[in-house]
Amino acid sequence: MKAHTKDTQAIMTPQTSLSALKEGNERFLNGNQISRNLNAQVEETSTGQYPFATVLHCIDSRVSAEHIFDQGIGDLFSIRIAGNFVNEDILGSMEFACKLAGTKVLVVLGHTACGAVKGACDHARMGNLTSLINKLEPAVEAVSSPADESERTSANIDFVNAVAAKNVEMTIEDIRSKSPILKEMEDNGEIKIVGGMYDIATGKVSFYA
Repeated sequence: MKAHTKDTQAIMTPQTSLSALKEGNERFLNGNQISRNLNAQVEETSTGQYPFATVLHCIDSRVSAEHIFDQGIGDLFSIRIAGNFVNEDILGSMEFACKLAGTKVLVVLGHTACGAVKGACDHARMGNLTSLINKLEPAVEAVSSPADESERTSANIDFVNAVAAKNVEMTIEDIRSKSPILKEMEDNGEIKIVGGMYDIATGKVSFYA
């Protein structure tokens, strides 16, 4: 399968781009990944790149967007940070990816049993990690159940996963409120901004759109 070109990127819409990710995850789940000559794709993309999607996801070694969406070289912009949240630099990267490089869908992808979210649930403090954890703690506070503080820790996996889902939701809100460029593109139908959750036990991505 050949890498995307300017022409193939141009004919994709936000909806067909999202569908391509969903179909890719189905192939991943079923073990029917597309056979690709990655070395050929390296050569094909050496003079330019035309990805159709941007994915913000965690650094977790089990969550690689290219694999779980069955995509090749040049198909995705992959932004990775523990806890999949946004800051000024990540927003700038997203604006480049969508406004200048032409991606049609922007996915904020959380995952189950996220270590960074667990750290936020436990209010962990360690070196530079403290600053990162602080950025995830608003999602912890935004999840009201359970009320019992003893159950609002990383030992309660249901709570952890609820916080991970809330973090995806709040990150999307941050994108829309802190990036007028991306908000305008979404309002104009040029891109879709969607959330999703990857289940590390099954390999399935559940989209919130």
